[in-house]
Amino acid sequence: MNTNKTRKFAVPVMAAFILAFAFLLSMTGCDKDDDHNPAPPQTKTFVLVHGAFQGAYAWKYVKAQLEAAGQKVVVVELPGHGSDQTPVATLTLNSYRNKVISAITGISGKVVLVAHSAGGSVITGVADSIPEHIEKMVYIAAAIPKNGQSLDDIVGMDASSQLFPNVTPSADGLTGSISNDKVFSIFCQDGSEEVKQLLIANNRPEPLHPQMEKIVLKNNPAAAALPKYYIHTTKDLVAPYELQKKIVAEHGIKNVFTLDSGHCPFLSVPDQVTAILLQIIK
Repeated sequence: MNTNKTRKFAVPVMAAFILAFAFLLSMTGCDKDDDHNPAPPQTKTFVLVHGAFQGAYAWKYVKAQLEAAGQKVVVVELPGHGSDQTPVATLTLNSYRNKVISAITGISGKVVLVAHSAGGSVITGVADSIPEHIEKMVYIAAAIPKNGQSLDDIVGMDASSQLFPNVTPSADGLTGSISNDKVFSIFCQDGSEEVKQLLIANNRPEPLHPQMEKIVLKNNPAAAALPKYYIHTTKDLVAPYELQKKIVAEHGIKNVFTLDSGHCPFLSVPDQVTAILLQIIK
């Protein structure tokens, strides 16, 4: 037997076997890495809309967390709220809607539109007007009006809500106020002392006309077709949990999350709200 020929044949065969084994091993290693390091969510643009008796400041924690996760965030401050000094007598649901539309149409691509509480009425009108700019809608303990309904029609008629019984109208009837000793216990009773001071420091009268104004919708089919999500808050004293479930049932929303929190989870449990929003965009 010619051992030289055998060796010459065996060397390249063995080398090929080793290379093939190394390749398979490297592929297995990649699979394990993928299992432990799942792909991060795609970068989206979130547009956040606050509710009544609040301003853009309410989203400060969630905004920071979303941006830390690589997302883009635009927070809209509605006219007559926060630091905005638009004359209260001029405010309507349309002025709220138009402020959000202006923010969205200046953004490249579709957005994930998120609203809290009374902001639900606003983004419902926005979606009815520019559904082509919206990818998904997220309602957090929010009102979702039908054509011809007002926020008062939805929340004000709920006898278990602690909101309206604690609102004191101004002499001219243009605004309503909640005292500093009530604003925390009603809106975010599960929040920290820091959150309490944040709410008190930013407490200002709420314009009443948009709360009572009945929304006019075209019932745009494209808006109706948008994916919608709802985040329940089970300890809510403003929009009670039972009311929220009724709203969700009336609008046929199937994508539902539940937080064991008061009315403002973005202040009391912002990490949980952020986690849900990131899950929604996966």
